Amino acid sequence: QVQLVESGGGLVQPGGSLRLSCAASGGISRFNAIGWYRQAPGKQRELVAEITTGGSTNYADSVKGRFTISTENAKNTVYLQMNSLKPDDTAVYYCNAAELMGRTTWHYWGQGTQVTVSS
Repeated sequence: QVQLVESGGGLVQPGGSLRLSCAASGGISRFNAIGWYRQAPGKQRELVAEITTGGSTNYADSVKGRFTISTENAKNTVYLQMNSLKPDDTAVYYCNAAELMGRTTWHYWGQGTQVTVSS
């Protein structure tokens, strides 16, 4: 059973920074991709950033140049460094891991961590 545990959310002023962490039980190398989604009130969940086993990264246009995703395999952890935060970044942030087994891709989700950007 895969468990993803997020941490690092909180309240920050516009222009500030936060770093989110997601620890994966059993390691992260098993996943084809691991990353972060977010969901703001009244909006659909959207991809924020992801990284593949090959090291390729993909970012939402709205966060390019401000957010950076990285992994630390020794700690089975993926990070999301968020700089120059804006009120529009306010959302619940979810860690997601995708694992291809046969022809099926399984998605695992963390419980979410709240990020609030407000003065």
